[in-house]
Amino acid sequence: MKVLQINSVCGIGSTGRIATDLSDIMKEEGIENSILYGRGDAPKNYLTFKIGSSLDNYVHVGLTRLFDLHGYGSVGATKKAVSYIRDYSPDIIHLHNIHGYYLNISILFKALAVLDIPIVWTLHDCWPFSGHSAYINVDKNGDIPLKMTSNEEKKEYPTTLFVDRYKKNYQHKEALFTSVSNMTIVTPSHWLANMVEKSFLKKYDVKVIHNGIDLTIFSGKKDSDNEMENRKKIILGVASIWEDRKGLNFFNELADNLDTNYEIVLIGDTRNQPLNVKIKHVKRTNNIEELAEWYRKAEVFVNPTLEDNFPTTNIEALACGTPVITFETGGSPESLTQETGIIVKEKSVDALLNAVYQINKSEMTNNCVIQAQKFDKNKAFNEYIRLYKEVLKNEK
Repeated sequence: MKVLQINSVCGIGSTGRIATDLSDIMKEEGIENSILYGRGDAPKNYLTFKIGSSLDNYVHVGLTRLFDLHGYGSVGATKKAVSYIRDYSPDIIHLHNIHGYYLNISILFKALAVLDIPIVWTLHDCWPFSGHSAYINVDKNGDIPLKMTSNEEKKEYPTTLFVDRYKKNYQHKEALFTSVSNMTIVTPSHWLANMVEKSFLKKYDVKVIHNGIDLTIFSGKKDSDNEMENRKKIILGVASIWEDRKGLNFFNELADNLDTNYEIVLIGDTRNQPLNVKIKHVKRTNNIEELAEWYRKAEVFVNPTLEDNFPTTNIEALACGTPVITFETGGSPESLTQETGIIVKEKSVDALLNAVYQINKSEMTNNCVIQAQKFDKNKAFNEYIRLYKEVLKNEK
């Protein structure tokens, strides 16, 4: 078996780490595999192929901002990708994020339709069946919208400033993404699986495989800092990029309402957005050992996300013995139980504050660590291996 993964990044960020973790499992199983990616750098010891350049990415960003043409730039880069696919000749193509300013979806899917190689596509958000945004607000009937609902949606990733091509993009995606004959959709959450079942992708088989993490790194081992007396209790937040969708405003307000026994630590790129001076900011880190230390130091991990699929940050915190508070949003609550955190239904600072004061880490740590065992990356990614074998068996 030979598998080619395609993702925007390799080895960094949640989807990039999923790609390399899956590659590690495949190596152990003796499965030849490669990762094709478009941005940043890849770690060593992996067979990878980078397409495009920083200039190509910037041009694609420009097309997106000016003309709402995300997924329609990167012509030369995508032709290189198609050439690589043909030369590598994989038995299975595993797609992850094909958005991210590095691929032309029209060129890619027209080639995939001709090559007729079985495809496994892990959706990490709603972008594949949205006319614009990575996350979409369903209408009052729970249906997926077929048009842009407000100017605010233009500002959401991938941001467009002027042109609204929502309907055209949606129709073009529908034609492209339903043109391949052998594709299996995977979602990391039941919430996203339900969304897919309402979309034009419902013609394909849909399976749920939760994200997995490395439990040898994210673990509840004791940290000397945690034994320090009289230190403030840390409320931790982690995001690759902090924005409204990730709940940055809730942290800013929360900082003004906490008693003096607590402090907020936010890890991630704030993109120069206003940050309350009472918040300790740690720039984005790709050092996962350092990240695990922060999880262990925290009294509680707060994830006030307003739109999300199945955030790995929640299970990373649990694995380090730290309870989680999150809003009842998307698939974010799916990793929690009553013994490992609090799901806040009301999206308000007061509700978050009340939840924070209810958390007693020492009473919940053991349950958190036990719950996290369900999301061992070895278990999760071996499900992909079984899926690959099933797909190839059905192909015969």
